[in-house]
This record gives sequence, structure tokens and C-alpha cells, in this order.
Amino acid sequence: MRIQLLVSAVNQNIDALIEQMNIQGDAVVVNQCGHYGYEEITASGGRVQVFSMPERGVGLSRNTAMLHANTDICVFSDEDIVLCEGYEERIRQAFRELPDADMILVNVQVAPARRTYWNEEIHRVHFRNYGRYPAYSITVKQESLLCSNVHYSLLFGGGARYSNGEDSLFLRDCLKAGLKIYAHTVCIGEEKERESTWFSGYHEKFFKDRGVLYHYLYGKMALPFSFRFLWVHRKEMCREIPLGQAYGWMKAGVYEARHR
Repeated sequence: MRIQLLVSAVNQNIDALIEQMNIQGDAVVVNQCGHYGYEEITASGGRVQVFSMPERGVGLSRNTAMLHANTDICVFSDEDIVLCEGYEERIRQAFRELPDADMILVNVQVAPARRTYWNEEIHRVHFRNYGRYPAYSITVKQESLLCSNVHYSLLFGGGARYSNGEDSLFLRDCLKAGLKIYAHTVCIGEEKERESTWFSGYHEKFFKDRGVLYHYLYGKMALPFSFRFLWVHRKEMCREIPLGQAYGWMKAGVYEARHR
């Protein structure tokens, strides 16, 4: 099984990035910078193809990387991930253990405050439990991805109109397309702590953007799921903004998406 990293980066020195991330094999890096360009760099154990582009948006970046992938297994990653030694063989072993898997969501260590998931056991991922996983957990068979015709949304994520949620939409669409998705306990790296590229606090835009996202995720159930989200996280998100105000902003986002 040939493995290829698909890396989304912004304004990076590529030689330094390869060393920082500990890239040990083939990779496609999309560097959103101020110009168009293409180069190939020989890295430890493989070839790194670098596509430079001035346009911004993490969804556009990931779609561009998918377009140029030419391998058996694609591994999504970001510029702030440091990969383990032997990460390719760890991923191969996970797919050997789960031969019917189209996609396997793996562990990456992050700071406790940023952690949204950690796989303690191997299990199937369904519609009830897909929403916690970030892009850098995704490893997927390229043939399955091509046949699914699933792409990243250009509306959500860093550099896009709405702040986040692109990974949840992507995984939801993969499930709708029939891909078999598993979570696995293997760990392939860790995230370097840095300032968030999209989160700047629990304010009006945060809640409105979340309302827009919930419209696309849940359709007619967007409003009850919005209230449930706020109620579950009220101690963290509603310390300075009343729950009713936050819900009003989420409702405004849902209605904006419904009537655009």
C-alpha cells in the first residue's frame, strides 16, 4: 500500500516544513501563498510535490491536494502536525487489520484543551459519532474517495466565509456516499500548539456561523440540535453571553442558510 500525505499549508518555507513535520515519504503540499508555482523535492523515502497558489481557504487547499493525489492511501495533514517515525507502516497495519475499511480515523496527540476525540478502541464510525474528528485524523483509500465523488466545502473553514465545520461536513458526505469508516487506536503524530486560525472567542459570529453549519448538517433538525449544543456546552460558552442570546444568534445563522 502506497501512502501519500495531503498537507494544507499557508505561507510556508517548504524545506523547513518537511523537516518540521518529519515527512518520511510521498506527499502533496498545497502552500497558500502569494503566487502560483510547482516544484518537486526529494524527501526521506519519497517525493514531495508542492503546489503554490494565492487563493485562500482550507477547503480549496484540501480539494487541490486530493486532485493531485496518486496513491493507494491518502493521509490528510496540516502544517502544525509532527509525524511519528514509521507513521506509514502504522497506517498500513491499521488497514491490514480492517481490510473492509474505506477510511480509518487515527489518533493524533493534541493539548487537552483542544482535544475533541481520542480512540480508546477500534470501532465503526456512524452518523451518531462522526462529528468529533478533525481532518488530520483521516486516512482513506484513494479509490474509495474517487468513487464517492466527495469534496470539501468551500463555505467553511479557515479562509472561507464561515469559520469551521468543513471536516464534519466532509465526513458526513463520506458516510452518505456509503464509505465504511472506522476509528483506530494507532497514533501517527502530535499537534504543535499554536494560535487558532479561526477561533477568536464566543461571540456573535461564532454562534451565527455554527447555526449556518447546523443547517447544512441537520436540515429541519437544525434548531433543536442548536439548543442541545448550547445546553451541553453552556458552562463554557455562555459564561459571558446569556444562553438565550447565543441561541438567537444560532437561529439567525440557521435562517440565513435556509433563505439565502
